[in-house]
Amino acid sequence: MVKIVFVDPDGKRHEVDAEEGMTLMEAAVKNMVPGIDADCGGACACATCHVYVEPSWKDKMAALFERSEAEEDMLDFAFDVRENSRLSCQIKVTSEMEGLELQVPEQQG
Repeated sequence: MVKIVFVDPDGKRHEVDAEEGMTLMEAAVKNMVPGIDADCGGACACATCHVYVEPSWKDKMAALFERSEAEEDMLDFAFDVRENSRLSCQIKVTSEMEGLELQVPEQQG
């Protein structure tokens, strides 16, 4: 299992155990992380699993910041999109993500 930390808008930390190969969205939903609605179930057809990847991870794992064209299009429907915005349904968990911290935005798309 890989430890992932979701931080809600109030600053509360939700540490979850995620299986390698599942998506970050699946890990959040399975562990009932507040603010990750995942309305489309992970089909990249909504923006309700939007997260901000902790910027310090850019040097550790640049791939966490690479978005597909479809994801870019869906992020147009998200609120307060930033350089470190991602849809958590588009990121597969790997062992290298141990300790990854993600901020959940105040509002989902």
